[in-house]
Amino acid sequence: MIHLQNIRKRFRRPDGGWFDAVRDTSLSIAPGEVFGLIGFSGAGKSTLLRLINLLERPDSGAVIVAGQDLTAMDARALRRARQQLGMVFQQFNLMANRTVAGNVAFPLEIAGWSKADIAQRVAECLEVVGLSDRAEHYPAQLSGGQKQRVGIARALAPRPKVILADEPTSALDPKTTQSILDCLQDINRRFAVTVVIVTHEMHVVRSICHRAAVLDAGNVVEVVEVSAGVVDARSDLARSLLEAA
Repeated sequence: MIHLQNIRKRFRRPDGGWFDAVRDTSLSIAPGEVFGLIGFSGAGKSTLLRLINLLERPDSGAVIVAGQDLTAMDARALRRARQQLGMVFQQFNLMANRTVAGNVAFPLEIAGWSKADIAQRVAECLEVVGLSDRAEHYPAQLSGGQKQRVGIARALAPRPKVILADEPTSALDPKTTQSILDCLQDINRRFAVTVVIVTHEMHVVRSICHRAAVLDAGNVVEVVEVSAGVVDARSDLARSLLEAA
């Protein structure tokens, strides 16, 4: 589903030098997989995630999603391709002046869906995340977990092939965290949506991931397999992350 080929991303530092956030990284993620990006702070996890949908454009290399090279597209084609890539944010990024239903409807409005189709799809997505009874509430009236469920419903609305989740549980308490992970896992199983999740929490990896890439200083050190909650780690970095969990 996702192929990253020799991706590189650099940022200018305040002193005028350069910081390599992602260094010549190649990675493949299978259709229907729940794939983690893990590592300590500053490892390049969130940058790598944002390179997948070109919220950050790589300085070199190719990003291929569902057989399409996003890095070779013009702006119009990229906008269409991004409809296949839903995004879930750490701090929810909901519009305060829109209801729950209005937030979920927003990407469909941008994509030009009809009002009738939008209403039907919004109702479907809110049912999936268990918020049908909150459709006319505003974000200020919701708990943190409910806000994140709205974010997931919004990402799911355009029927994407991939959902990218950037630290979706780090602002939540442990009980709410598990409910959000259960929600993402349910969506993955029901709709065969590929999920890529950035996290520094190893229990997230154990809970829902099939595999995870371990990042350090912009490099993929290892891709670990996860089976029945057991992480098959070989590198010292992966083992240290497990011990820190």
